[in-house]
Amino acid sequence: MSAPTSDPEKQAVNTSAASTYSDEKERTSQVERVSPDAGAKLEHPLYNPHVDVSGVDERKLMRKLDLYLVPWLSFLYLLSFLDRTSIGNAKLYHMEQDLHITDKQYLIALTIFFFSYAIFEVPSNIFLKRLRPSVWLSLLMLLWGVMMTVQGLVHNYGGLLGMRWLLGMFEAGLFPGVNYYLSCWYKRSEFGIRAAVFFSAATVSGAFGGLLAAAISNLDGVGGKPAWAWIFIIEGLLTVVAGFMSFWIIQDFPDTAKFLNEAERTVVVRRLQSDDQFSAAGENLRWHYIWQSLLDWKTWVGMLLYMGADGPLYAFSLFLPSIINALGYTATPANLLSVPVYVVACIVTCLVGWVADRYGNRGYLTMASLSVGLVGYIILIVSRNATLSYVAVYLAACGIYPTIPNIIAWVSNNVEGSYKRSVSIAMVISFGNINGAVSSNVYRARDAPWYTLGHGIVLMYIAIGLVMAIIYHIFLRRENAKRERGERDEIIKGVNDGRTELAKNGTYASVAEAKQEKGDEWSGYRYTL
Repeated sequence: MSAPTSDPEKQAVNTSAASTYSDEKERTSQVERVSPDAGAKLEHPLYNPHVDVSGVDERKLMRKLDLYLVPWLSFLYLLSFLDRTSIGNAKLYHMEQDLHITDKQYLIALTIFFFSYAIFEVPSNIFLKRLRPSVWLSLLMLLWGVMMTVQGLVHNYGGLLGMRWLLGMFEAGLFPGVNYYLSCWYKRSEFGIRAAVFFSAATVSGAFGGLLAAAISNLDGVGGKPAWAWIFIIEGLLTVVAGFMSFWIIQDFPDTAKFLNEAERTVVVRRLQSDDQFSAAGENLRWHYIWQSLLDWKTWVGMLLYMGADGPLYAFSLFLPSIINALGYTATPANLLSVPVYVVACIVTCLVGWVADRYGNRGYLTMASLSVGLVGYIILIVSRNATLSYVAVYLAACGIYPTIPNIIAWVSNNVEGSYKRSVSIAMVISFGNINGAVSSNVYRARDAPWYTLGHGIVLMYIAIGLVMAIIYHIFLRRENAKRERGERDEIIKGVNDGRTELAKNGTYASVAEAKQEKGDEWSGYRYTL
């Protein structure tokens, strides 16, 4: 036991500790010139200190994670997006006439999906955190597959509305859930490309959906069912099978994952904690974390930002076959001509995600993508030439699709705290999706073939997204500057107690406690731009 120090000595220790506290915030791993007691207050506890990780090859571990997580989750999202948007393909095969519904009723059937979809996203993400992903996500998929299949058996407008509501309710948990789930496995500089690859399944589903609908249409009349009914039935049964398989394929969170050994699980968690994801080792549910998300300005700006891309996404995906059809192509050629649009969008989406992870500047890439989409829709509004409008559709797709995963990664990377991040991601995506209720009503049959009103409303959405991206970027930059100047520093007992002017930022027993309580509001946390 060391001898007691005099007051001058203690003051010197505290001064040195305060200096080291600043170093800690700059991600310096060594605590220097402090007593063991003061140093302990500055260090975050090492996860599983008893585990030897010297035998773990980090590159091989990352490839293992990618192989186990990304391909199957991307396939599930392909099925999800295929199931929700296939009604646009089915419409071309006389669904409205067979169900005796008007164009207005068809638009209501599109709209009702988004209400249940948006309502259940936040609760679903909380359940996902509380339960095992392998159980919760698989169960949701199984149930929406059943709803999709039954949608092909309806005989009237009421039945179609009921199935669309239930489809939205059960599909609600997949997209926000998987984005949150992936953020629990990868560092912030690695998450973007995985989110982009996962989301690119939406573009693949657009291409695959057109091809599949064209192929299934050959079953018209088989078993007394029209072509549009077979589209729902076959795609629904495929989802049911995938849902059953998911119970064994989907993995759980890093600290309990069965496909990793203890050393590998330890490396995954330590990597995340070194990237300021302090809650990676686990976090108990507290209302404090939920309120942090609800009261965070980033959540609300992120919601408006995501709205600016997600509203156009649904308008585009639901009505692309109709837009091409209105340019003079019949049902099957219209579906087939949508395929190359989605292929190009898929390539661009993955490329933007890779560039953002490799070089940063995710905010500028978001602004650039939205600007491309803006140009595409301006051309669609003014064009009266079918070829030019078809070219503009490519610009619109390459502006909208890369923006979605980029925004999600940008928002996720700037939120720390397991529960806070799950709620923030769900709120952002939920608010974006509720705007699908608007965008699913803007392309009216009487506005064909140029759909000026629909294109104008989508253009407005993109402009809102662009303004919000600029605001989000400016405010994050300003907040980082305040932290660099020390304006957000907390008081750490025994380290910088003399800085009474910092009391407004909170007083904590250690840096670890400050990180746990404040999450991304901790003064050492730096937002990604």
